[in-house]
Amino acid sequence: MSTTLTVQPADTRSAWGAVMSMALCVAVLIASEFMPVSLLTPIAGEFGVSEGRAGQAISISGLFAVITSLTIAGLTRRVDRKLVQSAFAALLIVSALIVAFAPTYPVLMIGRALLGVAIGGFWSMSTAIVMRLLPAEQVQQGLAALNAGNAIAATISAPLGAWLGDIIGWRGAFALIVPVAVLALVWQRIHMPSLPPRGIRRANPLGLLFRRQVALGMAAIFLLFMGQFALFTYLRPYLEGVAGFSVPMLTGGFLALGLAGLAGTWAISRLLRTHLYGLLIAIPAIMAGLAVLMILSAQVQVGVGALIVLWGFFGTAAPVGWGTWLARTLGPEAEAGGGLQVATIQLAIMAGAATGGLVFDLLGWQVTFALSATLLGGSALCACLALSHRRSQR
Repeated sequence: MSTTLTVQPADTRSAWGAVMSMALCVAVLIASEFMPVSLLTPIAGEFGVSEGRAGQAISISGLFAVITSLTIAGLTRRVDRKLVQSAFAALLIVSALIVAFAPTYPVLMIGRALLGVAIGGFWSMSTAIVMRLLPAEQVQQGLAALNAGNAIAATISAPLGAWLGDIIGWRGAFALIVPVAVLALVWQRIHMPSLPPRGIRRANPLGLLFRRQVALGMAAIFLLFMGQFALFTYLRPYLEGVAGFSVPMLTGGFLALGLAGLAGTWAISRLLRTHLYGLLIAIPAIMAGLAVLMILSAQVQVGVGALIVLWGFFGTAAPVGWGTWLARTLGPEAEAGGGLQVATIQLAIMAGAATGGLVFDLLGWQVTFALSATLLGGSALCACLALSHRRSQR
C-alpha cells in the first residue's frame, strides 16, 4: 500500500531536535566505522595479525550492515520507528564497549559486527524518518543535516583516531565513542515523537534493481565505494611505511584530508542542482587519477600530502551526489531505496576492504592502489551509462 511519508508534526522545533540527534548519531556511527583506518597498525600489532587481516574489522561491519539494511524494513514493519532507531543507537554503545575491551581478535570482530547492524539499520531508515518528521519544504534541509553529520565524521574520525591512539591507545579511542553515543540516544529519546509503522510500498528493495536506471546507478555506487576503500583502508600503512610519514605527520595528513572533505562537500553540493550527472562521472574519474599518482609519487612526501588532500575533497563529497540522485530517482520509495543504497555501499566497503587487504598482503600496495584506480574508472563508466539511459528515456 502506498502512503505519503511527509507529515507536519505539531512541534517543528522538537522535530528538528530529533533530526539533529539523528545527525549526531550518524556522525558517531560513521566515525566508529572508519576509525580503524588510522589505528590499523596498533590494532594489528596488539593482536598479532597482519594489517590486511586487521582491515577486516571494517569489512565485517560492512557485511552485517548489508544484511541488516536489506531485511530491517520487513522485520520491523510493526514496530514504532522511534523504538527501532533508539535500539540501533543503544547497539552502537554496546559495540563500542566490546571493541574497547576486546581481549582477543574474534571478540573485536563481534563488536564490529554489531556496529554493522547498527549502521545498516539506522542509515536505511533515516531518509524516510526525516520525511515524516519535517514539513515537505524542510525535508531537504533535514537530509542536508544528516549529510553534514556524515561529512563531519569523515573529517574527524581518521585524524582523531590517530591522535587519540598516540595518546591513550586505540582502546581508549574507541571507549570515548561511548559517552557521545549516549548523548545522541538521550537526545533522540527526548525529542523524537512516536512514529507508528506505515505500509511499505515495496517490501523487497532488490526489486528496484529491475529498473535499468537504478541498476546502473547502484553499479556505479558499488564500484565507487569498493575502489575508494580498497585504497583508503590501507592509507596509513602506505603513508607510514612507504611515504615515510611520522605519527604527527599522519595526524596532520588525516586532518587535512578530512577538512578537504568538508570543503568538497560544501562546494560540490552547490553544483548538484545543475551538474548532477557530470559530477557523478567526474568524481570517480578524478579519484582514479589520484590513485595512479599516489603510486608514481610515493617517495615525494609533499606530493603525497597534496594527493591525499584532493582524495578527501572528492571522496567525501561523493555520497552527497549519489544521495541527491537517489532522491530524484526514487523519491516516493525512500525507505526501500535507502535500504538498497545502504546495502550497496556497505557491500562495496566490505568488498573493498577485504579485497584490498588480500591484495595488499599478497601482491603489495602498488597493486592495491592500481586495483582501486580500475574500480573507480568503472564507476565513472557506469555513471556515463546511467546518464545515457536517462537521456534516452526523455
